[in-house]
Amino acid sequence: MNMEVFVLGTGGMMPLPYRYLTSVLVRREGELFLFDCGEGTQVSLRSLNLRWKKISAIFISHTHADHVTGLPGILMLSSQVDRSDPLYIYGPPKIREYVEMSRQVLDMYINYEIVVEEVPWGESVVCYRGEGFSVRTIPLRHTKPCVGYVLEEDPRPGVFHPERARELGVPMGPLWSRLQRGEVVKNVRGEEVRPEMVLGPPRAGRKVAFVTDTLYLPHIKDYVKGADLFICEGMFSHELAETAAEKRHLTAREAGRIAREAEGVGKLGLIHYSPRYTNRDLQVLLEEAKEEFPEAFLCRDRQTIPIPYRD
Repeated sequence: MNMEVFVLGTGGMMPLPYRYLTSVLVRREGELFLFDCGEGTQVSLRSLNLRWKKISAIFISHTHADHVTGLPGILMLSSQVDRSDPLYIYGPPKIREYVEMSRQVLDMYINYEIVVEEVPWGESVVCYRGEGFSVRTIPLRHTKPCVGYVLEEDPRPGVFHPERARELGVPMGPLWSRLQRGEVVKNVRGEEVRPEMVLGPPRAGRKVAFVTDTLYLPHIKDYVKGADLFICEGMFSHELAETAAEKRHLTAREAGRIAREAEGVGKLGLIHYSPRYTNRDLQVLLEEAKEEFPEAFLCRDRQTIPIPYRD
């Protein structure tokens, strides 16, 4: 089952000619999930030939303009591509009002169902559940209610051992498939054979975490531990740590610290850069993050990141 992450925009505060506002899309076996929707999201979707008709759900961190200004265009555009499935939108308080007022003021023509769910602020909940995975919120602290998100697959069955199945009298064929699906079967002698008798220990699914616009909070590490990819804002350098704290943002070094303190993070992708940094200047942010977490990298607009299984 394929999983890929597409970085649609990496900027904070204002779009630049070479850097759109923050937006990340996860594609899992053809199903699309959008995290934040800054200005320029549609352009990157088109550049990457991604079909926004397939977006099942949109997860908004907070209702500051640089994270939601691309949303009205996505809603209107979806009416032009024969969408029939509902579109789910999740976010903290005010997201429903933003969507409803945008529809009203812009007199949107919408020919499909839009379901807006406001998630509790200050606590973690599973806000979305799909086939074999879920999306959980992370409580963050910004200048207005803000949440991060974790998309995590359910554990996978352990490795199937055919020699054990044969020894237990289960012939190769449909019964093997049923065992791998977690079902109890009967062998040629009519005895029950349970999945754990022929399978190794359960294996972890894949996990992607998205955190932006927050002060450093010790509990973030508890939610992102084990993430194959942790996308996290690194808006300022350590030199501007006071400015970051005042505006309730993370420095690149703090992003690296969270990744280091969390257990089992595979890679850290920095995002949501201040417009004060040119693409060349971003190297400073990367170096500071790598001092804390060597597997850090700079997210770039229209970058594609495959998420393979670790085993």
